[in-house]
Amino acid sequence: MASMAFSSVHAAPFHTLSLSNLQLSSKSGSMAFLDLPNRTSLGSSKSTFFRDGLSILSPILSGVSLKSRSFATVYARAATEKTIHDFTVKDIDGTDVSLSKFKGKVLLIVNVASKCGLTSSNYTELSQIYEKYKTQGLEILAFPCNQFGGQEPGSNPEIKQFACTRYKAEFPIFDKVDVNGPSTAPVYQFLKSNAGGFLGDLIKWNFEKFLVDKNGNVVERYPPTTSPLQIEKDIQKLLAA
Repeated sequence: MASMAFSSVHAAPFHTLSLSNLQLSSKSGSMAFLDLPNRTSLGSSKSTFFRDGLSILSPILSGVSLKSRSFATVYARAATEKTIHDFTVKDIDGTDVSLSKFKGKVLLIVNVASKCGLTSSNYTELSQIYEKYKTQGLEILAFPCNQFGGQEPGSNPEIKQFACTRYKAEFPIFDKVDVNGPSTAPVYQFLKSNAGGFLGDLIKWNFEKFLVDKNGNVVERYPPTTSPLQIEKDIQKLLAA
């Protein structure tokens, strides 16, 4: 990965791309996905779209830079004056956890699922990244979510056993949450409003990622098709800062 949010990279205009089954709208200077037609047919975890992990979005996202920070991001921070450390969430066991405990840590925050086509590669690489950098100040915060293809249907104990037994996940896993819609968890409202960029406000699929600096500020957002290992250089930069 060439660079992170510290520099701006300009991609070709999105309107030059042809994609008949995505409806797009321009809002506040950024492009946002409004709707995916044929939700019923696409909603099956057996479909090519979901089995291959965003096979439709992959060629688009790979050609569009997410490396520019919009003015909206700066204004949002100035207006709220909040950081990730101001939030309290429940962990996978139902215990309240103040995210202020992670002050001074670099955070990689990801919405996870157990039955996604991206599950195996992401959990494997997340565990590798965590093992490598946890002593240097990295924390990975995993939030299970069942909003994408119903691919996280289990109870919290089942999710915990799956992640910790099959993938040896040692990083914190939290209570299952909504990341879109009227019941969006406050921490995800904050992440989305402070990330800006091409992805707009909606979380698009399982394993979308946010990188947060030691002061609790969102500095980068990555689409689901960006693997944890592709983020490693960005993590190193923040750890060294």
